[in-house]
Amino acid sequence: MNRPSKDDYYLNIAREVCKRGTCLRRRYGAVIVKDDQIISTGYVGAPRGTPNCIDLGVCKREELKIPKGERYELCRSVHAEMNAIINAARAGVSVLGGTLYLYGEEVKDGSLTEPEPCKLCQRAIINAGLKKVVLRTKDGGIRVINVEDWVKSGKI
Repeated sequence: MNRPSKDDYYLNIAREVCKRGTCLRRRYGAVIVKDDQIISTGYVGAPRGTPNCIDLGVCKREELKIPKGERYELCRSVHAEMNAIINAARAGVSVLGGTLYLYGEEVKDGSLTEPEPCKLCQRAIINAGLKKVVLRTKDGGIRVINVEDWVKSGKI
């Protein structure tokens, strides 16, 4: 038996978290790790206490034929990355210096997406003080983003 690397281990957990996602288009799961301990998780879903798209059976962005990566303000969901940060805050846990692991898949066929935090999530990740984002890529590989690179790019 091969022991998974730490990145694979946490990305596999993010995959399980993603299964709770309620978006009709894509599911994402996020796990925040600090000092080799999981401190928070989050998945894509509507704000607490409001109906999820999966329950309503309709996706407004899909109805309007809005492409991936555009007009997120029309989506009723909170992204997995933001939910993980928010859940840590609700529990009184600091994410400062932590790593966010992100896994995503297409709802229709379960295939991997090429996850890239949107600009809003990038801003939240920067301000939360996370240091790295580790993604499972579409080809099953691993991609590591140093958050400081987003800051230095000036494209935020």
